[in-house]
Amino acid sequence: MELKSADDIARIRDAGRVVAAVLAEVARAVEPGIPTAELDRIAEASTRRKGALPAFKGYLGYPASLCISVNEQVVHGIPGSRVLRDGDIVGLDFGVELRGFFGDAAVTVEVGRASPGARRLVEATKAALGRAVEAAVAGGHLGDIGAAVQSTVEPLGFSVVREFVGHGIGRRLHEPPQVPNFGRHGSGARLRPGLVLAIEPMVNVGVPDVRTLSDGWTAVTSDGSLSAHFEHTVAVTEEGPRVLTLLGD
Repeated sequence: MELKSADDIARIRDAGRVVAAVLAEVARAVEPGIPTAELDRIAEASTRRKGALPAFKGYLGYPASLCISVNEQVVHGIPGSRVLRDGDIVGLDFGVELRGFFGDAAVTVEVGRASPGARRLVEATKAALGRAVEAAVAGGHLGDIGAAVQSTVEPLGFSVVREFVGHGIGRRLHEPPQVPNFGRHGSGARLRPGLVLAIEPMVNVGVPDVRTLSDGWTAVTSDGSLSAHFEHTVAVTEEGPRVLTLLGD
């Protein structure tokens, strides 16, 4: 696990600001009737105007700049001709490279007005991210992060995806360590100042199992139930966890 200097963290923060700004712009454009390809176009154009590069485009062959996952799609949905409908929920997962450093974040938003059940899922997953960030403290353990996610969503009847996890980030989009969204308090590697993590709960209404579609990318819930996804890039510091993918300072 590579520990980052204060200057490295500042550079990751610069990338994270771009991620946050682009995601906010894309989220504002989400409405019934918009094709997912148009959201991808907005994301890429906004990123390039800000002097950054979309981190996902071409990564391991991924064909777009933005991952757009609708309803039962968990992660890695490919933008295209699909049109969003009133009541959908849509996960927007996005990363950029700026001057050699990466930032990565995700949000799940409602299209129009989602059902009360879908809204509960989205709110629970967002709350799980908040609890997981709070657990990313120096002297703690990786397992504390996953335990925070589980203890937030499982009592509500939701399940945590096991097949996809968070990760370290910095000079590369994906670095060690893996950051599972499940675990036991006090287990796993020790969290040390300078560690920068992409923490990203993925939570399902039904069973935790997923499968990948024939496009080789889009992961969906195995039972067709709804899924939500939130993510922040977070630095472990002596003063506590610092979220690097927020707007402003």
